[in-house]
Amino acid sequence: MGTPDAVAVGLATMIGAGVFVAFAPAARASGDLLLLALAIAVVVAGLNAHSSARLAARYAESGGAYVYGRERLGTPWGHLAGWAFVVGKTASSAAMALTVGAYLAPGRSTSLAVVVVLAVLALNLLGVQRSARAATVIAAVVIAGLLAFVAVMLLAPPELLVESAPRSDPVGVLGVLQGAGFLFFAFAGYARIATLGEEVRDPARAIPRAVLIALSAVAVIYLLVAVALLRSVGSEWLSARVSPLAEAAEISGVPWLGPVLRVVAGVAATGALLALLLGVSRTVLAMARDRYLPHLLARVDQRGVPVAAELSVALAVVLLVVLFDVRAVIGFSSVCVLAYYAIANASAATLPAGALARSIPVLGMIGCLVVALALPLTSLVSGVLVLLVGAATGWLSHTARTAGGEGG
Repeated sequence: MGTPDAVAVGLATMIGAGVFVAFAPAARASGDLLLLALAIAVVVAGLNAHSSARLAARYAESGGAYVYGRERLGTPWGHLAGWAFVVGKTASSAAMALTVGAYLAPGRSTSLAVVVVLAVLALNLLGVQRSARAATVIAAVVIAGLLAFVAVMLLAPPELLVESAPRSDPVGVLGVLQGAGFLFFAFAGYARIATLGEEVRDPARAIPRAVLIALSAVAVIYLLVAVALLRSVGSEWLSARVSPLAEAAEISGVPWLGPVLRVVAGVAATGALLALLLGVSRTVLAMARDRYLPHLLARVDQRGVPVAAELSVALAVVLLVVLFDVRAVIGFSSVCVLAYYAIANASAATLPAGALARSIPVLGMIGCLVVALALPLTSLVSGVLVLLVGAATGWLSHTARTAGGEGG
């Protein structure tokens, strides 16, 4: 893939999750300070992007922070990063599939979600180049729909809104940070670019550029959407919605845009699922090569497609879709992803650089930990428990290998 293809993969992931999933709970947490929460999420994501880009340029191979942690901090930390990514993003994949079902077939959301997972799997098995072309088309459709929404809400906003109940408590620092945590869930797509290191032409140049372009574009789009929502319907109305963009458009001066946005939302979530499955399967491939997952998952076909990893990840996503709802699978995903980026930042801090450049990953790591700790308690506890399981297996495996090597 070239730089435009890599940018499209990142855009399809970030835009799919952020606009259609995260704004309502973020508004519920941060209220009228939604823009401040968005700014914090952008800053944390930008710090992480800087660290990810530097690391990806140095280690141009599949695996992302799994590889970075392994090479810079030691094998157990790499294993923990890979575990956090695979678990967190497998849950995110299930959330995207369920989002497609909720928007397009509310009465049969689970069945449609399973069909979407299988369809995306078939596309990915055809090879990453075709997947990248599909991501380009999806990103273009979603961006066009979002820009149309912004224009309508600013030029023909709703004239009358049903009053919502006032907030029972004022928004504090915790609420703003929690809102940033929900919005950060939307910005994590640039990691998909880094995990495609072996499949990008001239990765040392293309990956940092693709990360910067994709993140900047999404930040601008999110800002426009947030301003349009706050100016037209307000944070109270927004916080009580299930599908805020479509519902806001349906009561605007251009109501036919609402059904269009429901279709666009389905396309966006499908694009996010496509890019997520690409990234997760490549991390599974890297961990299987190092035998931290069953070595069977390291098999690739003659075109270099990791078929076994793709199939295993898709099966896990289908199981989550069938067994849990959207809130359950998103619950611990953000915590795991923030832990993943914290390890990436810690890895970047070990790279040779000046004092200013070295301070960026330190700030990024602190930002990840603070935002993770501000998330709802159930999400935090479930995420920490999953991470502890991964850490324990990683340390035990590393200790056993070290002892075996010394014994030999």
